Amino acid sequence: MTRQKLKVVLAQPRGFCAGVERAIEIVERALERYGAPVYVRHEIVHNKHVVEALKARGARFVEEVDEVPAGAVTVFSAHGVARKVEDEAQFRSLEVIDATCPLVSKVHREGQRYAAQGYDVVLIGHRGHPEVAGTMGQIDGTVHLVETVEDVDRLAPHDPEKLAYVTQTTLSVDDTKGIIGALTARFPAIVGPDVKDICYATQNRQVAVREMAEQVDLILVVGACNSSNSNRLREIGADLGRPSYLIADANAIDPAWLDGVRTVGLTAGASAPEALVQGVVARLGTLADIEVVPLAGVQENVSFKLPDSLTRPLPEAPAAAVG
Repeated sequence: MTRQKLKVVLAQPRGFCAGVERAIEIVERALERYGAPVYVRHEIVHNKHVVEALKARGARFVEEVDEVPAGAVTVFSAHGVARKVEDEAQFRSLEVIDATCPLVSKVHREGQRYAAQGYDVVLIGHRGHPEVAGTMGQIDGTVHLVETVEDVDRLAPHDPEKLAYVTQTTLSVDDTKGIIGALTARFPAIVGPDVKDICYATQNRQVAVREMAEQVDLILVVGACNSSNSNRLREIGADLGRPSYLIADANAIDPAWLDGVRTVGLTAGASAPEALVQGVVARLGTLADIEVVPLAGVQENVSFKLPDSLTRPLPEAPAAAVG
């Protein structure tokens, strides 16, 4: 029986972004520097494989800082936290290392600046997402969460002439343009960040999926079900008329998906490691004779510096007394 032939097109870019790489390295370095256990509030990034690998090295994941022993080394996840979480950590004398993505921190600062100038702040984002909870908890003043264009119609700011917006970083220009358009139509005086402040990784991965969709019959997105950016990649593929599936790893592939398929597009959300992508390629290789073709795309070279607490030299131990 002749085996099915299958072309596998790999999106470029895909997988880890600089903020995720930084967050994971922070936990790894903290374990090396301070020893296990190191406590992490929430998943460091939205991927169970990453979380399990760090657990095996001695990281302990908790939902809230009141689960952390007083004085223990504690890492805040890449999504950021509200000020009340920072305050509670300080009250408990925790040794905090902040792994908040610098692009998320930038959104915090923008929201804080607008609020300090007397603006109501509109946050475009997904209710319940940890980044949204953290951002809303970092801004003093009135924050209106908007998820849809319909939400714009229900907005009731204190002063329509003093309104500003910021966005969740895992939303792209395309994701937010409809809502921003509705906001500017209803509130012409509204102010907000430049489009260059949108997360580069989110935008690049979405552009790659749109380009890939033109060449493939089916799209597989490697990522967690609670990953906002991974879900959006799957939605884009479906919106473009391609059967699209979000899979945690190779084990989630249903061979029936490949019936009548000649070309599969493969990408990964910003918190999915490349090892999982290669695992999917290997699994496809057991189901068909595959040809792997990388898609031409943006080469990302962004990097973010680590916190000073992980890079400065450790104090030298006092010399032993000579008897």
